[in-house]
Amino acid sequence: MSGIQFVTDEKGRKVAVQIDLKKHGAVLEDFGDGLISESRRKGKGIPLEKIKADLVKRGRLRG
Repeated sequence: MSGIQFVTDEKGRKVAVQIDLKKHGAVLEDFGDGLISESRRKGKGIPLEKIKADLVKRGRLRG
């Protein structure tokens, strides 16, 4: 594939990849966003009401 090169170890196993960001930068950004999303998947969320109350308290939202 043009713009992508694999780095191999002494046994020929793929261990890394080099990506031409001019050609594939947008795809790589989407991939990174997916990794971030996956890492947060099991994280504890903040209830919407708590966020709204905080915004009202800081004058960022009218209550």
